[in-house]
Amino acid sequence: MNSHPKGLYLLFVTEMSERFSYYGMRALLTLYMVAALFTMTRAAEVYGTFTSLVYLTPLIGGYIADRFWGNRRSILAGGTCMAVGQFLMFLSACFIQPSIHAEGGAIDPTVDNTLALWLMVCGLGMLVIGNGLFKPNIATMVGDLYPQDDRRKDAAFTIFYMGVNIGALLAPLVCGIFEGSFQDPGRFRWGFLIACIVISLSMVIFSLFKSQFLVTPDGRQIGLAPSRRADIKQQAAAPLTRTDYVHMLVIVILAVFVIFFWAAYEQAGSSLTYFADQQTDKTFFGWEMPTSWFQTFPAFFCVVLAPVMNWMWQKMGRFEPHSIQKLAIGLALLSLAYLVIAFGVKDVTPGIKVSILWIISLYFIQVLGELSLSPIGLSLVSRLSPKRFASLMMGIWYLSTSVSNFAAGKLATLYPEAGQTKYLLGFPITDLHDFFLIFVVMSAVASILLFCLCPLLKRMMK
Repeated sequence: MNSHPKGLYLLFVTEMSERFSYYGMRALLTLYMVAALFTMTRAAEVYGTFTSLVYLTPLIGGYIADRFWGNRRSILAGGTCMAVGQFLMFLSACFIQPSIHAEGGAIDPTVDNTLALWLMVCGLGMLVIGNGLFKPNIATMVGDLYPQDDRRKDAAFTIFYMGVNIGALLAPLVCGIFEGSFQDPGRFRWGFLIACIVISLSMVIFSLFKSQFLVTPDGRQIGLAPSRRADIKQQAAAPLTRTDYVHMLVIVILAVFVIFFWAAYEQAGSSLTYFADQQTDKTFFGWEMPTSWFQTFPAFFCVVLAPVMNWMWQKMGRFEPHSIQKLAIGLALLSLAYLVIAFGVKDVTPGIKVSILWIISLYFIQVLGELSLSPIGLSLVSRLSPKRFASLMMGIWYLSTSVSNFAAGKLATLYPEAGQTKYLLGFPITDLHDFFLIFVVMSAVASILLFCLCPLLKRMMK
């Protein structure tokens, strides 16, 4: 009775493969750019802009699916675009030439990497378009597999979220084997090629089994392109109510708070990657861990802790926090994570390497916050969204992630470099301790405000 539909596991595998593709590329992207194309500051800006656009386009993709293509066609089109994008990244790395420079310093002007740069830009563009079509629609279909008020939805999104993190766990381990260097940036191409192959195979599997498994409990196919006549009839018969508008307002309010979470969390792909590369001791018995492997820690903790968190919420019974309170708890845990590493790097100067345990501790606590916020947020959007605008509202939810990734890129440029003082709102950022305190304060303030708003938002959800 409590088993989940088989369609959930098809979506699980599809999302896992897509996340493998994305995180495999993401684990290499900053390192690839710094190796031969940009300085650290410029690479952080490009990375932030790219990830921002990745989560902006789901708003458009959700609208296209709701009005024209349906979830299934949008997912297939998006996956195909992403495969093309990964192949262009592979070609970019095929044409890259070593550009000798001080790490984080100026590029050698005698080396011409124009072709590699434009292939990378086109590849990232295709990934942005593909993700926009893919991302909101696969999450929406998870909710569509269940009746509207089915209590299994939170658990279903937690299972689905494990697929995200299994893909994110495996990707840096596999793609990171081919991590390049300042002397040999061309080695990055094999990681990008693996990412291309995995997303291509997942689209074949999805295409073969979608009709068999993506059905409601009563056997109705989900995710099909909307019939124009049926759509007009539905709009006439089911206009949005005041409750629908209030529920959509709740989603928008919560999305604003989520911005603060992901702006700090997404330092993993930029400033924290650079911190791991330059100021973390990653040598074990003479073997040096690839920097990209550091991005497996959050995913590993997610896979291990997701069932534990799910079990814990269920065991709490009537003492289980409300979904909105869980989001506030997630922000508080994120603040604690950065407080720990801020303490660990206090008085550490550039060039001095710290124990790997500090960044592992950050990722562990950060993931506890992620599991309190991200799958719960997806479940809330699924429950509160009007049926006609389910994919569009999921796109709005991901819009907050777009804004946060843009903010993450801007904040990453404040990463302290030797001999430089940077400023945020007039406050000087002189060392790593100051830099990490930005995220401590930002997350803590957002958490307190959300806790204060919780009673009002709970009333609005009724």
